[in-house]
Amino acid sequence: MKALVLTAPNEFSIEEVEKPSPGPNEVLCRVRAVAICGTDAHLIRGDYPGFWPPRYPFVPGHEWSGEVVELGEGAATLGWRVGDRVAGTSHDACGFCRKCVEGRYNLCENYGVEGLHRQYGHNYQGSYAEFVVHGLKSVFHLPDELSFHEGALLDPASIALHTANRGGIRSGDTVVVMGPGPIGLLAADAARALGAGKVLVVGRGSRLAKAAELGHETIDYTEGDPVEAVRSRTDGFGCDVVLECAGVPDSLRWSIAMLHRGGRCAVVGIPVEGVALSLQELVLYEKELVGVRATAGGMPRVMPFVVDGRIRAGELHTHTFPLEQFAEALDTFNERRGGALKVIVEP
Repeated sequence: MKALVLTAPNEFSIEEVEKPSPGPNEVLCRVRAVAICGTDAHLIRGDYPGFWPPRYPFVPGHEWSGEVVELGEGAATLGWRVGDRVAGTSHDACGFCRKCVEGRYNLCENYGVEGLHRQYGHNYQGSYAEFVVHGLKSVFHLPDELSFHEGALLDPASIALHTANRGGIRSGDTVVVMGPGPIGLLAADAARALGAGKVLVVGRGSRLAKAAELGHETIDYTEGDPVEAVRSRTDGFGCDVVLECAGVPDSLRWSIAMLHRGGRCAVVGIPVEGVALSLQELVLYEKELVGVRATAGGMPRVMPFVVDGRIRAGELHTHTFPLEQFAEALDTFNERRGGALKVIVEP
């Protein structure tokens, strides 16, 4: 089969590699669509040396959809059939450590232990390929109402929903989303789906314009202090929840400052440099700062929201390329050419 093979940081090519075979409780799937994720871009650049990927050569990619073409032992007994349309997610955790038993398998205590845990496209071969093998814990039936393109966006949509849930949103809350990238825009929709009374999106440029197009209230941080802007739109109160989806030092500092007393900030953006935060504000005003790692069990929960249009994943699909043009697809994503949000590759 053809696959995108990464041999060193920023060195990759489309190569013929051996097609994998499914083992027990696994399925072999033909990949119909795979979306470029920001983590993919970092991994390809070599920003996580020795961790993602653990070694070269490596096939990245984890936001995908396709169809089952071969069943491993046990898959039929569990109701899987050749021809099933599926969407994939990355975590295939051990299933028996304390965190897995509690349902938080995204925090698997055996992360990366060979034979016990796989995170496809991160520490195990991924989906920028014509075929991919996944364990049954990390594939989900794709609703008939959704296309393969929309199916490839279910994984980031589930992460956005998990981010909103980690924010502890309650009915009527004022929620600020920092960063109108794909996860931020999906998180804004998720906040509304969970009952937020007001959603403010902070950013700039074409992506902020997209947030406005989707009907969200926007704040351009290049036009003034975003903390003061949030307070001015909340009668000086501040916001109840911040969903931090940018992962840069300024946005994290702003997030803590714009929270009302007792507010919560859920951080899904991963900073690549140090961040100085005011712990005094956290302590004296009982503000909360929580992390978000991927999602656990979020895929089946987000699907109804995408099917009925409350989380508008399909609106973020801007470009499509064949696998052979992956370099151009990646440049389009990284440079935000033509207002690129989610760029989909078709193996």
